[in-house]
Amino acid sequence: MGFKAIFRLFTNREGKSQVEELDLASHPKPAEATTTQHIFFRQWEADHFIDRHPAPRRQYILSLSGLVDGTTHRFLPGDARLVEDTTGNGHTTLVPQGGPAVTAVIPLA
Repeated sequence: MGFKAIFRLFTNREGKSQVEELDLASHPKPAEATTTQHIFFRQWEADHFIDRHPAPRRQYILSLSGLVDGTTHRFLPGDARLVEDTTGNGHTTLVPQGGPAVTAVIPLA
């Protein structure tokens, strides 16, 4: 598994979750050291679905294996997500057929 892309999920002015792809040249913040609380790993089986929800906290989620479909985007192994949509209507999460999906979750301090 190689690094693929960095994405940021955030709440826009209309209170909806939005995804943007970040590149380190234009958005150097993810390349800086960041204080974290801990790390944990999660495995979800195929067809695991969570309806619209805001993120429980600011966190990085690293896709290690399997696919995860969000409301508007599919995240692949090697993708990193900075999840900041802690308000508003949130996003959906689905592990499609062919799961499981394994992620590393790193809550931010």
